[in-house]
Amino acid sequence: MTNDITEEKTIENMAMELIANDCEVFTDKVLDYPPVALSLGEKTITTKKGQKKVPIPIGTYGNISFVQAPSKTGKTFFLSLLGGVYLSGQNIYGGNLKGHRDGRCLIHFDTEMGLWHTQQAAKRIESMAGDIDLGCYKKYALRKLSHRDMLTFIEYILEENKGNNGLVIIDGVADLVTEVNDIKDGNECVRTLMRLSVEYDCHIITVIHSNYGSDKATGHLGSTLYKKCETAISLEKSTTHKGRVDVKCKLSRGYSFDNFSFEINKYTLPFVVGDIYDPLEGFIREQPKNKEIPF
Repeated sequence: MTNDITEEKTIENMAMELIANDCEVFTDKVLDYPPVALSLGEKTITTKKGQKKVPIPIGTYGNISFVQAPSKTGKTFFLSLLGGVYLSGQNIYGGNLKGHRDGRCLIHFDTEMGLWHTQQAAKRIESMAGDIDLGCYKKYALRKLSHRDMLTFIEYILEENKGNNGLVIIDGVADLVTEVNDIKDGNECVRTLMRLSVEYDCHIITVIHSNYGSDKATGHLGSTLYKKCETAISLEKSTTHKGRVDVKCKLSRGYSFDNFSFEINKYTLPFVVGDIYDPLEGFIREQPKNKEIPF
């Protein structure tokens, strides 16, 4: 019997050693609060150095989240709302929502709409961001690609933009798999998104439909997203205010953000609303002057 280690095994051991060095967790190492991409509100936490206020994250860099809703509930409008907030930091449409951009890119992939509608969604985000330097905002219509080419292209763009990736919107995730109930495809897709969020230090937020008559995300893909995400967000049409959409935090690995609602104004721009007596409600329904209005 020989104790010789084959060349193949030596290479494998070296690879495992690199992974161990990269993935080992040390409890004596001081880690900062996870860097936040989008937030709503603040939370006071107690640390060894005393109390500290931290933003309540909708999403942090290096993680994934998803939005689920029945068909025609305003999912793309909601992503536009988040995109506009991320570009601007804060604006009149987003209420207390805040973006923590720090010069990073907003990258927007649409998997189902055609070029014209994708362009209108991009214009909506730019209009809501206001009179700021938009900086790095990239948008792509991927409808013509196969599901595998979509994922490959998304990774290509993130690699090309390495070191500057911020919020990554993928509208929507079901087009990245053969079928939402395909276990292998669903697992591979979600694991790829998780890997990309870590490797490229970005927050990836995507969209999936709810099952008909249920509050669960569609298929095995939805179940896997729910288990692996940082934040699960649900949208529902309000039962008390016609035209409103209620936004709820279904799941969070950290502190849950408070529920809120949004409406669409006459210029097709979404805006956060408070209670029915909100004094700013009438103001936000109107578009500020001298702005280009998307369809």
